[in-house]
Amino acid sequence: MKDAITVVTGEIEKQKIVIAAMNFEFIGGSMGAVVGEKIVRAADFALENKIPLMIISKSGGARMMEAAFSLMQMAKTSAKLAQLSDARIPYISLLLDPTTGGTTASFAMLGDVNIAEPGALIGFAGPRVIRDTVGHDLPEGFQRSEFVLEHGFLDYIVERKNLKETISRQIRMFAN
Repeated sequence: MKDAITVVTGEIEKQKIVIAAMNFEFIGGSMGAVVGEKIVRAADFALENKIPLMIISKSGGARMMEAAFSLMQMAKTSAKLAQLSDARIPYISLLLDPTTGGTTASFAMLGDVNIAEPGALIGFAGPRVIRDTVGHDLPEGFQRSEFVLEHGFLDYIVERKNLKETISRQIRMFAN
C-alpha cells in the first residue's frame, strides 16, 4: 500500500457506489494529505456520476508527522461532503474498530447514514486520555458503538455479515 486509503467503484446488488476504505495497517489508518485528497476525489467522482459514496473508517486519527497538512484534511473533506449533501447524493459512513481522532471529528460522523460494527471504539480522544483528563472513571462501554448509538450519533450497528443487505437497502431508500 502507498497510503492508508483505497478507493474503488463498483456495485452492491446492481446499485453503483464509490467506496473509500481506510487501512489501519498503514500507520494506524492515519489521515494525511493523500488520504484527504483521495476522499475529495472519490466525492468528486460520486458528484460527477451522481452515485452514492461510502467511506469505511478505521483510523487512529490525523497523521501527526504531517502536522497542519494533516489537520487541514478535516476541513477539506468536510467541505467536499457538504457539496455531496447539497447535490442530494447519499454519503454512507461505516465506522470500524477503532475510528478515532480527526477522522471521527470530520468525515466519519458526517454521513447521511452512520453505521458502526458492534463494539467499535468511536471517539475523538481515547478513553484513557479522557479518563486521565477528567480525573474519574468513565461510564461502562463509553465510546463503544452501542454507547454512541444510544447517545444519538449513529443510525445503526450492523454485523459485517449483514452489511451488504443494509447498505443496499439504504441506497434504495435514498433513490426513492
